[in-house]
Amino acid sequence: MSIRNSNSGRKSLKPDLVSRIVVALTAAWTLAAGVLPAQQNAERARIKDVAAIEGIRDNQLVGYGLVVGLRGTGDSQQTVFPAQTLVSALERLGVTVPQTGAQSASNMQVKNMAAVFVVATLPPFTSPGYKLDVTVSSAGDARSIEGGILLMTPLYGPDGQIYAQAQGALVLGGYIAVAAGNSKQMNHPTTGRIPGGALVERSVPFDLKQMHTVIVVLNDADFHTAERMAAAIDQALNGRRARVIDSRRVEISVAQGEDVAALLDKVEGIEIDTFPRARVVVNERTGTVVIGGTVRLLPVSILHGGLSVNVISRVEVSQPNAQSAGTTQVVQQTTVEAQDKPVNRIDLKEGATVEDLVQALQATGAGARDVISILQAMKEAGALEADLEVL
Repeated sequence: MSIRNSNSGRKSLKPDLVSRIVVALTAAWTLAAGVLPAQQNAERARIKDVAAIEGIRDNQLVGYGLVVGLRGTGDSQQTVFPAQTLVSALERLGVTVPQTGAQSASNMQVKNMAAVFVVATLPPFTSPGYKLDVTVSSAGDARSIEGGILLMTPLYGPDGQIYAQAQGALVLGGYIAVAAGNSKQMNHPTTGRIPGGALVERSVPFDLKQMHTVIVVLNDADFHTAERMAAAIDQALNGRRARVIDSRRVEISVAQGEDVAALLDKVEGIEIDTFPRARVVVNERTGTVVIGGTVRLLPVSILHGGLSVNVISRVEVSQPNAQSAGTTQVVQQTTVEAQDKPVNRIDLKEGATVEDLVQALQATGAGARDVISILQAMKEAGALEADLEVL
């Protein structure tokens, strides 16, 4: 690269000055194009993988019905509502059940059937006749619904309208076997599925042609990601049509007469830079700890020990001496044992990673509960730069 000087003729620029000019021109071009500078921890993802279109969503359905054909593993006679449901179903089929006497509803045996709740998810743009998978779960005290058949059950939406009808044979992932007072159970025999067991009777109305704006909603709220997404959409659509509403929503204007479906297809396929939040998720019930790769640790010293207290009770028999008037007595002996474990020390220096922390904790023999306690203490001390989520 060179320039012309009227006095001294042709002169070459220094290499460091050339580098500065190139960086300045690149930055100017980037800002002019409306694209924000990328960060080192950015991850590439399609918009459809990290966001959703507002208004286009699933809907939950629920219903109550009966499962019949069980082998004596259904609801007991103490469960009242299965018998009431059976009476109502028989009356709809033209069968009258006496209210009193030996054949009355109160004397009906319901051990071969079970009252169940049926749930399903209705996807968007679903038309009548579409099949849905349903999940069936026992609502009473049935031991198992294995081998049962679900009778026709209406599935209701939040508005109280019937959107589907479910019926069919159940598929279970577990079982229970009982013999001579012994039992063996695997998984949950009171919950099953019916693949394609529901037929849609009513669709949820949603007209894309009536959309004057399209709002893209991020799964994780982040202003930086929202700005990057709006800039990428403007660049793909060759115009400034995207506007950031807040840290989660980006609004896109729809041109007059534009095909909304084609617009959504183009928008969902755009790749953007995402910046996931550093997060640590712990489950205290199961002792599970999941640490994301973007978690940063600050220099810290950790001292961790434990005090173990055991209370042991033993029952002993005290015998009286021979030819004495005493009686045999049962005496309970209680012993308290306390053991203070030595303190383990962990030093995390500048630049320590999550892998360093995990290896140090494993070296000290810390268990899952200890790790959870240490992470919570590090968060309170400000040495853990991440969101700590406890399940």
